[in-house]
Amino acid sequence: MAVSKETLDEIALSQDEYQAIVQRLGREPNPVELGMFGALWSEHCGYKHSKQLLALFPSESPELMVAVGEENAGVIDIGDGLAVVFKIESHNHPSAVEPYEGAATGVGGIVRDILAMGARPVALLNSLRFGPLSDTRSRQLFHGVVSGISGYGNCIGVPDVGGEIQFSLSYAGNPLVNALCLGIVPSDGLVRAVARTPGNLLVLVGAETGRDGIHGASGLASRTFEEEREQRPAVQVGNPFLEKVLIEACLEVAREGLIEGMQDLGAAGLTSSVVEAVAKGGTGFELDVASVPRREEGMSAYEVMLSESQERMLLIVSPSRLEQVRAVFDRWDTLCNVVGSVTPDGMARIFEGDVQVAAAPVSVLTEPPLYTVDGEKPLFLAELQRYNLDSVPLPAEGPEQVLLRLLGAPNIASRAWVYRQYDHQVQTNTVLGPGQADAAFLRIKGTTGALALSTDGNGRICYLDPAIGGMLAVVEACRNLVCTGARPVALTDCLNFGDPERPEVAYQLKQCVDGIVRACLALGVPVVSGNVSLYNETRGEPIYPTPVLGALGLARDVERRCGSAFAHEGDVVLLLGADRVAGDAASLAGSEYLELVHDLVAGQPTLDLALEVRVQGCCLRLVQDGLLSSAHDCSEGGLAVALAESAIQGNIGFRGAFESTGRWDAALLGETPSRIVISVPVGEAERVEAVCREMDIPCARLGSVGGDRFSVPDLLDIPLTSLDDAWRNGLERELG
Repeated sequence: MAVSKETLDEIALSQDEYQAIVQRLGREPNPVELGMFGALWSEHCGYKHSKQLLALFPSESPELMVAVGEENAGVIDIGDGLAVVFKIESHNHPSAVEPYEGAATGVGGIVRDILAMGARPVALLNSLRFGPLSDTRSRQLFHGVVSGISGYGNCIGVPDVGGEIQFSLSYAGNPLVNALCLGIVPSDGLVRAVARTPGNLLVLVGAETGRDGIHGASGLASRTFEEEREQRPAVQVGNPFLEKVLIEACLEVAREGLIEGMQDLGAAGLTSSVVEAVAKGGTGFELDVASVPRREEGMSAYEVMLSESQERMLLIVSPSRLEQVRAVFDRWDTLCNVVGSVTPDGMARIFEGDVQVAAAPVSVLTEPPLYTVDGEKPLFLAELQRYNLDSVPLPAEGPEQVLLRLLGAPNIASRAWVYRQYDHQVQTNTVLGPGQADAAFLRIKGTTGALALSTDGNGRICYLDPAIGGMLAVVEACRNLVCTGARPVALTDCLNFGDPERPEVAYQLKQCVDGIVRACLALGVPVVSGNVSLYNETRGEPIYPTPVLGALGLARDVERRCGSAFAHEGDVVLLLGADRVAGDAASLAGSEYLELVHDLVAGQPTLDLALEVRVQGCCLRLVQDGLLSSAHDCSEGGLAVALAESAIQGNIGFRGAFESTGRWDAALLGETPSRIVISVPVGEAERVEAVCREMDIPCARLGSVGGDRFSVPDLLDIPLTSLDDAWRNGLERELG
């Protein structure tokens, strides 16, 4: 049959890829088969442009329980007979089309990835990017996404305990909505998404199937996004109340050992769920779409196989266990229907009643072509990196006015307006939540231990140097963990980039992966799961390259933890990672100050990985030894913002006693990495400094905690109330 360019565009396949399908099948695919190939060979499901790069990530760890890529999420042994399952994924394009449902179903989907492994979801985080809040459309997207996350997460009873939000013109047409979920499971209770045994049944549980989400994976997530195209039907619609009971029912059948395997229905729906499960088991399947419960009449086999309707799970069940499984789902008042069976022949066969509507080898469906991504460094990038930052004039405003302006800026101001909408205490595991520390800190019930979680990424830095940007995303996420007292043990990644077929985007992606690899090797932390989101462009304009890293930390003693707020009058304030406060213009590269005050994104970011490793090791030791009152890393806004945030959060002032050299703007607001502001009881200051010398860590005394003002000699003297007002109310002022 002749296939039109429009048809191939709809399922995001190229003409060459179509010809490869014909060659491998030895015939033309029929419409249902073509739809299945389009989904499974999509960028979202097949990782055509990223699989070879992802193989470079370090993935070995004595605590890793499942090989990377084998299952829905990474699994880390945390001791005490328990394991953690965690992963981050994107829902960018659906959120651009319909922000509430796009974000809500992003939460629902990542929760089911964790559920599919038999783990109870216990925490959510998110990483969000929007255009400037001065833009009406960006404000609408922001409100819709935040409402979607809170609406879904609050209903299912999984706390949203942390995350990050950034604003830039780069994301105006293409917001980023990345969601992370973590679950806990007994080490011997893992469930695998594998169908190994011929004769076992394919059982679909949860919601009825509708027409929502068709071409969500192959379409929205695997091509550039054009706002003028009507794509709402490709966005799924969620039902969090059904997901809540689905969680409980699935955990019950898993706990009771009633299933051989379990897989969620996410991208590409039944197609990917069943095909991937049998591919891992080396088997095949027969499936009857007529057995699939539907909420809409007249649905074709094509629509049933590609629907991405939410709140659905696939169970692999022995016939002898079927009635027990049905009894569980009946008790939870949830649909449970046999839709097919596992076969030994490695074929995917789809029926509609007695009529076969598709048949293809599973091995062909699951082996899309892979492309080499390398690219070329764009000329404009070299010019930006060579920009003479010494030529940037000092602002007409003084240090006090500039600091207040930064504290109230959308990229730095308090996120309380957002996280007040999230329930971050449900399940009663949250020890340090949003606004209390650099990472979320959660108790592990039944043990003395705790987990820490953080997400981090900086698209602006990655735009200027994608390799350094990739490294910084890793080290900043891990630095957040050690500030709380947790040892980084694993990472999950979400790589958000533009069209990889463009040389400059291919260059960004390759360099960024190289940077992530270097940082992971230096810190000894593996990447155990993740997601790639490509084609994040609108009308030919790509987003900033934005790798987001989710980091997991482990603390053996939940009581040995540290927040970011100054705590005690008279505590000594120290700076780990530097022996003085230097105003070097190079530290302004890619900084929030440079863009906000000078409307400039330029310079060459730097990172000393060896120093970073030592600083993190030192901070972790100091927290675990109980020597610190607070710890807060320097990132966006630099030293002055880090000090001000600790003072505001603790509602106590800071008396600076340091002298700076060079430019005051660089000294206060430069973003030199590998620095952590700590506060220490007076009697422990010399001991802390001795530890720093022992570990070869530069350390500078900055002043002391106390009073009701924020002062630095000859530079700043601001009432704490003024800092507090700027920071706490900045985001709401921008929202109007």
